[in-house]
Amino acid sequence: MTTAMSTEKDQRTSASGEKGLQRQGSSQLTTPQGKTAIADSVVAKIAGMAAKEVNGVYRMGGGASRAFGSLKERFPGSSGPNVTYGVAVEVGETQAAVDIALIVEYGVSILELSQGVRRNVIGSIERMTGLEVTEVNISVDDVHLPNERDESDSEEPAPRVR
Repeated sequence: MTTAMSTEKDQRTSASGEKGLQRQGSSQLTTPQGKTAIADSVVAKIAGMAAKEVNGVYRMGGGASRAFGSLKERFPGSSGPNVTYGVAVEVGETQAAVDIALIVEYGVSILELSQGVRRNVIGSIERMTGLEVTEVNISVDDVHLPNERDESDSEEPAPRVR
């Protein structure tokens, strides 16, 4: 992600010397009437929801984020599953880069799935925010087998000793 974002930083110039890349394309985030700033968390939520919409995605996140997430969800007052598990974003003034960790369903073509996730994530972020998505890096961390139980599938773990 750093390569894409450093490219954006290298391109930032204006007549007044102020930082700010005017985006060429459909929408401007900086206009004479004001500037729109979009938080990383907003882009991460959009990316997470867009990735989950693709058939064949079993879950988001790698082992550590899933374990932490399932633990966090059990606390009273928790808002339930977090759509940003497994999603990391870097948002500039006009561009965004996304890293996504996935667990896929067994039998799904990982190549086709990653292309679909990438297409859906880019389309959703660009449509909703006006940011240009420079890259979507996808990491497949696991394959969910049909007979596998997930650690978050049951409320209480089975006793180890009877």
